[in-house]
Amino acid sequence: MSPAEPFPLYFPGDARRPFSSEVATRRFAKVAQLEEGGRVLELGCGPSGPASVVLAQEFGCSVVAADADETMLIHMRDRVRSLGLDGRVDVRRVDLRKPVFREGEFNAILCQGRMFMALPDAFGTLRPLLAHQGRLGITYPVRVGRVTPRAVLEFWERRLGAPLLLPRELLQHLALAGFEPESVESLQDAELDAFYRELEPLLAKASAEQSVWLREEMALHRENNGKATSSYAFAVGRRREPGEKPPATRDRG
Repeated sequence: MSPAEPFPLYFPGDARRPFSSEVATRRFAKVAQLEEGGRVLELGCGPSGPASVVLAQEFGCSVVAADADETMLIHMRDRVRSLGLDGRVDVRRVDLRKPVFREGEFNAILCQGRMFMALPDAFGTLRPLLAHQGRLGITYPVRVGRVTPRAVLEFWERRLGAPLLLPRELLQHLALAGFEPESVESLQDAELDAFYRELEPLLAKASAEQSVWLREEMALHRENNGKATSSYAFAVGRRREPGEKPPATRDRG
């Protein structure tokens, strides 16, 4: 099957992205065990880079806020200067599909609400950039609920160029790619409804191609009376080394 042309996962303008809240960023930082001086790459920071700001201000991290859109980066640089974070947040223009950094440079890599390559490519590209014990946090579409309508499955397979995964299957893909899966969460019905309501007025800013896909995605959601059958998940995995022993079980069985 050929890759889906509309990929990567993209949202227009200043649309709020899934899992981009300060609360979600703090959860990631705790799971990733980020500390003062930790090196973090926010890949696809957008115009405000909320994660970069939280990680620099509250956790003392050294952050590279990266994006491909120079207009967005100009706004991000202005925000960094206004908050006095010039020494903590380095705003860079990068090729999001082929980010060029040193091997093992980052303690964590964060992709909130955007994806720039197919899942296997993302894992293969980003894992070498993580230091020992480094964490990767990514957003990816998943199927949820007891039954997923065929129309939803077919839509996402066209969209992604691959079958729509369950959250646990997303964790399995992390494991196969050399990560120790640590957590996964997905948007619940009310959260997804709110996300789509906020997104709809911004569709006019999207390209015709992206607008068509987003409108179809939202229409499929509404056909099911707002009950989510597909959603967005945020998964975190720790870089696992070859030959590393599996973690100890948490029970005594």
